[in-house]
Amino acid sequence: MSGPIQQESKPVIELKDVKVYHHARTGGLFRPNIVKAVDGVDFTISRGETVGIVGESGCGKSTLASVLVGLQPPTSGKVLFHGKPAIKRNATMRKEFGRSVSVVFQDPATALNPRMTIQDILTDPLQIHGIGNAASRAAKVKELLALVGLPHSAAEVTPSQVSGGQRQRVAIARALALDPDIIVADEPTSALDVSVRAQVLNLLSDLKKQLNLGMVFISHDIQTVRYVSDRICVMYFGKIVEQGTASQVFDNPSNDYTKKLLGAAPSLLHI
Repeated sequence: MSGPIQQESKPVIELKDVKVYHHARTGGLFRPNIVKAVDGVDFTISRGETVGIVGESGCGKSTLASVLVGLQPPTSGKVLFHGKPAIKRNATMRKEFGRSVSVVFQDPATALNPRMTIQDILTDPLQIHGIGNAASRAAKVKELLALVGLPHSAAEVTPSQVSGGQRQRVAIARALALDPDIIVADEPTSALDVSVRAQVLNLLSDLKKQLNLGMVFISHDIQTVRYVSDRICVMYFGKIVEQGTASQVFDNPSNDYTKKLLGAAPSLLHI
């Protein structure tokens, strides 16, 4: 059995020269416009680290997130999962990948089924993957709610009966249900009130340490990314134009676009 130290040193997911090109609706039949959403990206994520991906809207960061969670096949390049090619996955690898890599979406109001109770939302992934029995699943739901700081009574209500910050905690609990290696969080605080953003960011940071998670944190706000990330990748027009530790990128940015991002906006966190 490999211990956690070996797992940390090996990437769970590795992208090599990944490109995602789309044909735009503009442009003619013989001269189609090609949109280079992701344009030759190398990227790794291992357990125990948070990698921030930052850039303005349209830079390709959400497309990159879709590749990381297996929702978007790349046009070219390699995706490796625990060192094995993972673009064309067989049923076994799909199941293993689905357990290992979870996603937290931007808006919990649209990501959670409004007709299901929170108990059912958290039980659903366990049932899909055939994990445990009714008693062990109920115990797991209690454990997940405690992990994200929600009372057990929250299990009995629907998402519309709790606040936006609590809904995002439910979405995080669902992402943790299968004990993943990696969580991809795509703008997880941008739909929340400023007052609860810091709480959700602190929760994600605490969970990363407690569970030795790998986390990919995607945002347009470089101050938020700095707050949670060990390593930062700056994206611009489909490319990673700068990467390094949070302090390197902040204290000594080498790219003009990074400098512009740093100078453009005050923190949206107010913490």
